[in-house]
Amino acid sequence: MTTTTAVRGASHLECTRCGERYESERIWRLSPCCEKPLYPRYDLERIGPEFRPADLAGRPATLWRYAEVLPVRDPGRRLSLGEGFTPLLDAPRLADALGLERVWIKDEGQNPTASFKARGLAMAVARAWELGVTEVAIPSAGNAGGATAAYAAAAGLRAHVVVPKDTPRPILEEIEALGAELELVDGLITDCAVRVAEGAREHGWFDLSTLKEPYRVEGKKTMGYELFEQLGGRLPDVIVYPTGGGTGLVGMWKAFDEMERLGWIGPERPRMVSVQAADCAPIVRAWERGEETAEPWQNARTYASGLRVPRAVGDFLILRAIRESRGAAIAVTDAEMREAVRLMGRTTGVFAAPEGGAVVVAARRLLETGIIRRDEEIVLFNTGSGLKYTGG
Repeated sequence: MTTTTAVRGASHLECTRCGERYESERIWRLSPCCEKPLYPRYDLERIGPEFRPADLAGRPATLWRYAEVLPVRDPGRRLSLGEGFTPLLDAPRLADALGLERVWIKDEGQNPTASFKARGLAMAVARAWELGVTEVAIPSAGNAGGATAAYAAAAGLRAHVVVPKDTPRPILEEIEALGAELELVDGLITDCAVRVAEGAREHGWFDLSTLKEPYRVEGKKTMGYELFEQLGGRLPDVIVYPTGGGTGLVGMWKAFDEMERLGWIGPERPRMVSVQAADCAPIVRAWERGEETAEPWQNARTYASGLRVPRAVGDFLILRAIRESRGAAIAVTDAEMREAVRLMGRTTGVFAAPEGGAVVVAARRLLETGIIRRDEEIVLFNTGSGLKYTGG
């Protein structure tokens, strides 16, 4: 565990739909007023003069380097397995293959448990632990279950993980090895969520479902702060992000707002591009129709487990970020993903998860359709290691 900087925490929680405020030092899930996600908010005017980019120098290379704008108050509860500050890799050969001038890969596969899920679950489990929770549960497409098991083990909490029975075998082995109670369900992540909700009602499990508690988004938002640091105090023109539950995309959007209020950046923002699987694309469909929320996707199918999310609790937040940034939403096929995983591999040395392949396909299509220009600076997010999908 790391012991970074001052102890602050959130000043309050805020409903993302109506703005109603709630006290921060008790356990919440969705907002009582609107049944929508709650966001932690911070006294940024007070923090700002004491928290400047130069103050980050020499801090540990984990997400906890941004402790002033994170919700965990007690340094002893800041769980760390080395999550965050993943490499931002220059990818000139991939850029050439795509017809672009400057492409970066943010390689989240180098997180603990080999996916970006480590960020959100480090924060959510640490905060739950700080608030007195002893037993957590999560419905997962796979990688979030592995991260939950890891951080629950680090905190000494009991963990219950419910995943579809066709979750890749390496992920199931990981969850069991890390001590969680694993349950397989014949269905999708939405079916797993029903089982976790039952356990929460009957046994008091604390449900860590995406955006149904306030703190996973805080771990994911650190990707936005890292981009600013790693690009030398600027943001890219475009961020291309694979979207299931969408916490990473909306988390970065939240980070950019915080950075502006802290005085780190001005009103400029990257254009946010959401990428989904062709056979599970509720956000893409809603964006194309001009809708503010996304209807659940029926008969969702894709080998990219992280994209097989037929209904996102934060759908309106994802769509809002895309539109406010003048971004886009694109669906790609499984066959295209597989081919793009190999393209990324042979041009960069990164063995991407299928979700990482999806953003490569999207980048090419964005250029072909004129949504992005050849000379723009593009960041592609590879959200996990391709090794997690091997072994059958």
